[in-house]
Amino acid sequence: MAGVRQLVLAAFAVVVLAGVAVAQPRPALPSNSHRFQPGKRNQGFSCDDKKDHQVPCVETCNSRCPNECMVMCPSCKTFCMCDFYPGMSCGDPRFTGADGNNFYFHGKKDQDFCIVSDADLHINAHFIGKRNPTMSRDFTWIQALGVRFADHRFYMGAQKTVKWDDDVDRLEMVFDGAPIEIPTEFGEKWESTVVPGLTVTRTTAVNGVKVQLAGVFEIMAKVVPITEEDSRIHNYGVTDEDSLAHFDIGFKFFDLSDDVHGVLGHTYRSDYINKLSVSASMPIMGGAPSYVSSDIFATDCAVSRFGRTAAGIAMVTSKAN
Repeated sequence: MAGVRQLVLAAFAVVVLAGVAVAQPRPALPSNSHRFQPGKRNQGFSCDDKKDHQVPCVETCNSRCPNECMVMCPSCKTFCMCDFYPGMSCGDPRFTGADGNNFYFHGKKDQDFCIVSDADLHINAHFIGKRNPTMSRDFTWIQALGVRFADHRFYMGAQKTVKWDDDVDRLEMVFDGAPIEIPTEFGEKWESTVVPGLTVTRTTAVNGVKVQLAGVFEIMAKVVPITEEDSRIHNYGVTDEDSLAHFDIGFKFFDLSDDVHGVLGHTYRSDYINKLSVSASMPIMGGAPSYVSSDIFATDCAVSRFGRTAAGIAMVTSKAN
């Protein structure tokens, strides 16, 4: 897998989520790879070389990443996007740090945790979850993000959904207390009249968006449910009362300071040393008490850096202009 990962990293200098690239311009996929999109599993496809007479592959995404994965031809091996791209969080929150290594951060259901905290940017994530009585922890997923920059607040959440419907938008967004309304069509865009450079663009007709603050961050988000199959495989215990709609998320940051912290943020520091067992099947990032925030917009986690310098706060506004 290490060889495949090097190939993919060399071919993609970009974060990808829900079939949309974050960086511009969008590079071509390697000729021997294919992406599975939601709702298009179990599909057959041929490798690009028509002369090799290979039988078309028929594959499914790994249970760790049921909503999207990559398949390499002609081996038909599948890989999760989170296995390759820095700044991503998928499923029972599995992050890919800036060093390229995967780790789990389980947190706790119904609590907020600071994911990134810098002088001019702070991002909290709200976790939802289910308790498995046979385990000592909750199954958790990221249900919402609270983003602070300068004196602004941006909220993005997956609405609670009893019965999931792929055609219904379950995405809620609010900027400085005002709801953001965007037509449910691919490519539709909202632009802030208060903060130049702050935009939200539909990456799919429903449930998928890219949030961008020019020169500061890009957030790719896709609302996905816990399916009956996911629940059966992992013993999540999902009932008909809640599909546990949550986010698969990709982050890209520009010019973070070397003092940045947070569950994901501290992996971007130049002095970051990965002390996790990278050979473990499930390396877990501990220290949850250091990252607990009292609210989705609170900057009171123990490792908070937000607002430490006035220059840092002003910097965001100048970048956006």
